[in-house]
Parts: sequence; C-alpha cells; structure tokens
Amino acid sequence: MRTNRSLRICLWWSLTLRLSLQIHLMILQKLLMQEQKNYRKEQARKLREEQETKREREREKERIRAGKELMETKRIAEENERKRNIALRKAEKDEEKKAREKIMLKVNADKLERKRRLGLPTETESASTSNPVSPLDPKRIVMSSPSVVSKAEEMRECLRSLRRNHKDEDPRITRRVFETLLTIVRNVAKKPDEERYRRIRLKNRLFHERVGRYKEGIEFMELCGFKRVEGSEFLSLSKRDSDINRLRDAAFLLNSASANPFFGLLSTEAERP
Repeated sequence: MRTNRSLRICLWWSLTLRLSLQIHLMILQKLLMQEQKNYRKEQARKLREEQETKREREREKERIRAGKELMETKRIAEENERKRNIALRKAEKDEEKKAREKIMLKVNADKLERKRRLGLPTETESASTSNPVSPLDPKRIVMSSPSVVSKAEEMRECLRSLRRNHKDEDPRITRRVFETLLTIVRNVAKKPDEERYRRIRLKNRLFHERVGRYKEGIEFMELCGFKRVEGSEFLSLSKRDSDINRLRDAAFLLNSASANPFFGLLSTEAERP
C-alpha cells in the first residue's frame, strides 16, 4: 500500500516536472520568437535608414549638379548679353562718330562755299583739302543692308526712321517717344506676368499722344513682339511671343537713342542723293 502511494507521488512529480518543463520551453520559444521579431524590425529599420541616407546623398548630388548647371547657364546668358551690349554700344559709337564727321564735312563745305562766293583765290580750295577730315562721297557711306537682318538691326532702323521722318520737330518730342517706349519695354521685361503691361490700349490718350500717332512707334512695338488682333483696340504681347533678350536689346537701343543727340542724323544725310 505504501509502495503504491510512493509510486503515485513519483508519478505526480514526474508529470508536474514535465509540465513545468513544457511551460518553460513555451516561454523560451515565445521569448526567442519575440527576440527574432525585434531583430528583424531593427534590421529593417537600419536598412531603411541606410536607403534613406543613400537617397539623400543622391538628392544632394543632384542638387549640386543642378546648381552648377544653373550657374553655368546663367554665366553663358550673362556673357552673351554682355557681348550683345558691347556690339550694340560699338555700333552706336560708330554711328555717332560718323554723324560728327558728316556734320564737320557739311561745316567745311559751307565754309568753302562762302569763300568761293567772296571770290577768294583758288588756293584756299586746295588748302581746304588738307583739312584733317577727308571728304566722303555720300554714296559710299550708305551701308547696304543684308538680305536678312537681326531684330536688333530692324529695331534700330525703325528708331532711325522715326528720327528722320520727324527731324523738323522739337528733338524733345522724339526723345519723349523713345522714353515712353523704354518705359513700356522695361515694365514688360520686369513683370512679364502682369497683363496690364502686356496689353496697351491704342485709344489711350496719353499713349496715342506720345507713341500711337507715330507709325514707327507702333512698328517698333510690333518688332518687340506686340501684336494687334484684327478688330481689337489693344496691342498685346503674349507670353509665347515674349523674348527677354529681344526686350533687353530694345531697351538698350531706346536708351542709346534717348541719350544720343546725333541719333538718326547720319542716316538722314547718307540717304540723300
């Protein structure tokens, strides 16, 4: 009887121990699974961080590359604008120089004519040939325009025509035309998104008085890109037709025409037969 009881006790402890071991094993398995899960999460987090760091480095490289390209594009644009301004400035100086030469030739010719009328000896005529300013054949100074001219040259010739055709008027009037056109061009160049600067009402009293009554003034605006739709009372410059380089050239030419008192005089003399 006592032996059976001992066996039952041993069996009970054996079962209890086995159950305890199973419970411990289950706990260990859960802990191990949780540890593995945490490890995988940590590895995934590190991988994401590495990928994000790599992407950030790539983005930074792209920003640096784009910045360099932008700087290079800006440098090239500024260099082209500088060269264009130098060429335009040189052309204006050459024109001013030739205009002065024409004026000096006219003055010398007038002096010679007065001496002839006074009946002075002919040696005065030979003496006049030693003048530092050599006579020029007007036909020789007429510049043959190329078959295809740039917009800047067309704009310059348009301003010359305005000066020529109204040379008998007060120079301040034509200068006011140039200054008004310069204001219009500058406004469009500085604020191209503002429609009020890109739409000019032709019937506007101030505009008509200063620019609109001169056909050359309207032609110059059309050379800048302004267009008049048939039946419309506006001159409009669409964003598609807006060219910042053309507007800069126009502003430069208008500024030179306003400041140069000889502007257009050479053309007036050279085209006379």
